[in-house]
Amino acid sequence: MTDDAAGRLARALDDRGLTAPARLLAESHRPIAPLLSDLGAAVGPLLRAIGGSRVAGISRLVAEEDAVDRLTRSLDELEPPRAKPR
Repeated sequence: MTDDAAGRLARALDDRGLTAPARLLAESHRPIAPLLSDLGAAVGPLLRAIGGSRVAGISRLVAEEDAVDRLTRSLDELEPPRAKPR
């Protein structure tokens, strides 16, 4: 996933109010990112044949090991600054 693709996905999640849940899920799936990468490489061609360009983007996203890191960085950039506790 390029940084641009990570940014587009982060903005789409933010537009739907899903920034925090997406960040939580991305962090929780970080340990299995290499397995997801292998899965994306294995089933990607089949998904592209069935689902077209939208599914092809998802399979490319999963195929890169550092995609989770880029996505979380993009989500962090969109998240508003938190107020300091009093």
